[in-house]
Order: sequence, then C-alpha cells, then structure tokens
Amino acid sequence: MRRLDIHRRDKGERALVALLGEGGPATAPLLRAALEQCLRDGMTVIDVDLTAVGSCDAKGLDVFLTASRRAERVHAALRLHHPCAQITRLLAGTGSAHLLPAPAQPMPPAPLHDLTGASASAGGAHSSGDRAAAPAVKEGIRLRRLTRLQLEGMSEDIADLVVEPVPGSSGRAHRERLDFLWRLAVSARRTGFALLLAETTVPVGCAFGFPVGPGGRSERGLRECIGRLTGGTGFLLLTQVVAQCHGRHRDIGRLLQQRLLADRHAALGVALLHPADLAGQAAYESWGWRNHGELPGLPGRGAPCVLTLSRESGPPVPAPRAVRQGRA
Repeated sequence: MRRLDIHRRDKGERALVALLGEGGPATAPLLRAALEQCLRDGMTVIDVDLTAVGSCDAKGLDVFLTASRRAERVHAALRLHHPCAQITRLLAGTGSAHLLPAPAQPMPPAPLHDLTGASASAGGAHSSGDRAAAPAVKEGIRLRRLTRLQLEGMSEDIADLVVEPVPGSSGRAHRERLDFLWRLAVSARRTGFALLLAETTVPVGCAFGFPVGPGGRSERGLRECIGRLTGGTGFLLLTQVVAQCHGRHRDIGRLLQQRLLADRHAALGVALLHPADLAGQAAYESWGWRNHGELPGLPGRGAPCVLTLSRESGPPVPAPRAVRQGRA
C-alpha cells in the first residue's frame, strides 16, 4: 500500500503543507481531507511542498484541482511548489499548470524536520505553529478577519449581502448599495478598523467597526453620551452588521458581533441607527442589543437611536438613565 505523510504548519492565514510519499488512489482521501481542513480553518493561501513526493497520478491531481476550485470560491489560493518531473509533465499535459506559482514566487523547500516536530505517525496529518489566529468554524460557516488589502478585492461581494447588484438600476436598492460601500470605505480608513467575515463558499455575513477611546477628539459627543449611559467611554463602534437570518445562519449575526468584540478586547459595542429604521432596530434587539432610544445632541443630522451590546465575558451594561425613547 502506498504511503503519504502530511505535515502542516500555519502562519496566520497561510498554511504550508509538506507531503512525503506518493499521491494515488489509496492516499487521495487523506490528502483531500487535509486540504479541505485548511479551507475550513480559514487559510487564504495553501502552499503545498512536493519536494518529497516521487509521483502523482490522475487521482492525486484531481484532489489538487478540486481543492483549488473550492479555494477560489472563498477567495483563497492553492499553489504547488517543487514538483518532480513526472508531476510537472502531468500538470502540463492536463492544462493544470496554473497551480504552479510564477517563477519569481516559489518558496524554498521546507526542511522536513521543521514541520514534523516532535510527533509523527505513519500516514498521519500533523500541524503546528500559529493556530490562534485561525478563524472559528461553526456548522460549516467559518469566520475570518480581512485586512484592508483583502477588503479591496471583496467589497463588492460583501455589498451583495446588503443589496444584490441590478444592472442599470438607479432606484432605492442602488442607493442603499452605494451607501453601504461608502460607509465601508470610510470605516476602513479609521485607526483600529476591523472586519470579520462569515462565509461558506460565499459570504453569508459580516460585521465591521473601529474602536473609540477616551483619548481622541473625534466622536467626543458620542463618548460623552455613552459615558452618561453606561459609565464608560471606551467602546467598539460597530458601523454595520449584516447577516443572512434564515435557516442555519440565524445566529451568525450574534456570533459575528461577540467575536469582533472579543478580538478587539472591547467590553462594549455601540451602534447608531436611524430612528425610522425599525427593521434594523428589531434585528439588533433580537441579537441581544439594548435600545436606548433617540439621543439628541450627537453630531450629524437628526437624533440617532443608540444601541449597546455587552460582551458576554464583560461587565453588564448598567440601566440607562432617563432618555427620550425612539419611535415604535
């Protein structure tokens, strides 16, 4: 029986998978499971080191092609490094050379002892390194943080969560989409901006915002209002939360919010909604937010409704003082 040892090391959202042995029908299920696990763990780049692989047949190639297609659907990438001559010919003959990185990009062969570490067993898959940054996975939904650079390439996909694009549309849906993209771009320029994306093979939800602390001049009026309401002036201002609310995605909004607060070590989340946005207020309240009603005196036009959410591990939010309530 052919043997294939799989050793994995993670660095942030990048996985290095070193293979030792041969790829074929007997080892394809193990290889497929290892690559799928990388995607479930939220890896955006999967580098497969083939230095120690002597051969690969059509079954093994199919595993790589399938994993590559699934990676592309979640804006990730799978790349094969240092294939032997037989694998190189197989890739060229089947039109699969796109799996190989450009000549200037291949990584150096990984010393196998750096990957195997202290434990290794025949035919097993192993991993080590930085797993703390790997996003959580819940019922087939993974959560991952996007950098500003990643956001630039995914903003339109994320906007699809709010309003599906309609060619030539110029009505309310189009304005809502443009308003969301504007809000996202403005928030992304703020210090400490964070965006958490929930996805399966496509995005199913996101939450983003930025921290507001007692030190800066911006949001002074908001900080003072939150201070009167809760006794604290430091919080995470969640600019937007979007989540599909049907079926198994119904709890994704709550999960996104709590995880974003935990990632930013914030005990309190704050959201500002238009008083007429009754559906939005109802959605936030269903996620556990506390609606303090309209708060006059904040910068901008009108008096927004202020909602707060305490992190599960954080202190409870004190009862609000007398505040004029929003419209029902």
